[in-house]
Amino acid sequence: MKKYIKLFDFKQKVDYKTEILSGLTVAIALVPEAIAFAMIAGLSPLTGLYAAFVMAFVTSIFGGRPGMISGATGAIAVVIVSLAKDFGVEYVFAAVVLSGVIQMLAGFLKLGKLMRLVPHPAIFGFVNGLAIIIFMSQLDQFKDDAGNWLTGSMLYIFLGLVIVTILIIWLLPKLTRAVPASLVAILVVFAVAFFFGIDTKTIGDVASVQGGFPPFHIPEIPINWETFMIILPYAGIMAGVGLIESLLTLNIVDEITNSRGNGNKEAVAQGAANLLSGFFSGMGGCAMLGQSLINVSNGAKARLSGIIASLGLLAFVMYGAPIIELMPMAALTGLMIMVAIGTFEWASFKTVKRMPKSDILVMVLVTLVTIFLHNLALAVLVGVIIAALVFAWDNAIRIRARKIIDEEGIKNYQIYGPLFFGSTSVFLDKFDVANDPDEVIIDFKESRVVDMSAIEALNKITEKYHNEGKKIKLRYLSEDCKRLLKNAEEIIDVNVMEDPTYKVAMDH
Repeated sequence: MKKYIKLFDFKQKVDYKTEILSGLTVAIALVPEAIAFAMIAGLSPLTGLYAAFVMAFVTSIFGGRPGMISGATGAIAVVIVSLAKDFGVEYVFAAVVLSGVIQMLAGFLKLGKLMRLVPHPAIFGFVNGLAIIIFMSQLDQFKDDAGNWLTGSMLYIFLGLVIVTILIIWLLPKLTRAVPASLVAILVVFAVAFFFGIDTKTIGDVASVQGGFPPFHIPEIPINWETFMIILPYAGIMAGVGLIESLLTLNIVDEITNSRGNGNKEAVAQGAANLLSGFFSGMGGCAMLGQSLINVSNGAKARLSGIIASLGLLAFVMYGAPIIELMPMAALTGLMIMVAIGTFEWASFKTVKRMPKSDILVMVLVTLVTIFLHNLALAVLVGVIIAALVFAWDNAIRIRARKIIDEEGIKNYQIYGPLFFGSTSVFLDKFDVANDPDEVIIDFKESRVVDMSAIEALNKITEKYHNEGKKIKLRYLSEDCKRLLKNAEEIIDVNVMEDPTYKVAMDH
């Protein structure tokens, strides 16, 4: 009979064994990426490892998505590389602290709900691009220290161990889920390489992971306005990239686990983690989709797995470095290849034929920007902008006017569709001012006045009728539309005349 516990505020019952084993697996998987991302940023490996520990520990306890893993990431590394090169690591620590403050403010202001504006095709593109990046980054492991591709026996040995890892991760869940397949794969490949004395690249060949507890360190920078202006752009970009990647990862894990996380709570936790990371010699970070997928695919759903992963990583750094450094890189390469395969949204191929062309464009562009620019924030922003423009265009061309002359000889223009900046030109073309009767009613029962461009359009059309000596009335305006027109009276002459006959109708 399985033993269960309840941990913190997470209400779901937790499988003790699964959480611990999955956490240890994630801890091992965090090591090579933390080292690699620190080196991309031009920092020491320990800077990445310390960031991974602090990020994973804090967000696992206080975050809004149990089971999600945070750490040092490539998206953050790409942002800070020029700051580290031009000003040094102390400025990086300061920028990480400031980015944490910005993220916490975003969480307190409940800006996590802005993720609703990200269209689903953009999420598809983001995920697919990230999967391709993860896969492509593993190809570097097939090169030697000089950057040349492995050949001969070195290549065959490395490739063979990678294939063994992939097969175990693929086949073991079909037989049993008692233990995480990824952990078994890593341990099997490690045992094979160790006991048979196989000469292959190990973590120790990449960099040393030996260190102590993350030292508390206040960034040694001049405290003045000039320094603030140097780190502010980097901190702002880091905060934006971190929140976008974290909240997108949260949404993806929500879908996989069929549960719902708290985006604003996660934003505050990410900010607090970055704040502490900067003060404890870390490069900062955000949520990691690959490690999060490893965790949830192993069956972990609670906070315990993330806490174990962070403490396990710290134990590796402080006490287990000699053993961890013997771990074959082939095992971790095979694991990350399977993560890339699992990350990719293969269902996006099936939905292409049923998706509008604009959605396909959004998905492809976001994927390409993610792959070639490694800028996740820009990729998602591109997707949101394109989707918004397509939406605006579709609504702009759909505005219609039904024209009716009633028994009293009054011409009614019944407007269908929203009146906003994109539809004003089409709206104005609907009216025949010169040939219309002396009294005209514009009926907004099936429409809305949305913005200042719409108000200006109403001003123009009422002015045209007024110049012709004709009366024009606006009918069935919603309360928010009337407030918008009222607020504009000081800067625009709206020329609205309301017929008392329609006062009751206008309240609807």
